[in-house]
Amino acid sequence: MIEIISADKCIECNQCVSVCPTNVFDRVEDGIPVIARQSDCQTCFMCELYCPVDALYVAPESEAVIGVNEKELEEQGFMGGYRAKVGWGKGRKPVASHEYMIQLARRTGI
Repeated sequence: MIEIISADKCIECNQCVSVCPTNVFDRVEDGIPVIARQSDCQTCFMCELYCPVDALYVAPESEAVIGVNEKELEEQGFMGGYRAKVGWGKGRKPVASHEYMIQLARRTGI
């Protein structure tokens, strides 16, 4: 479930608002988007994936708010972590080209 929009990192591009399939966010004139309908979040990670500055954190827990601390998430590398794992963003390596994926493909005969 969506947990955090970082006020420090957000550039007010509203990509999260645009890509959310369940309309969780509201645009704010001259401000960062607001998580307006958190319980509607389907934990699809689209908002985190499309955020160009890794300002969002979607927790893998889809049923309840877990309450997380932005500073701790940042220190652990979890802010925008999903986006990093799939290789989206400048200088990141697409997941399909990681060695473990190549090895998996070889084992499965793909």
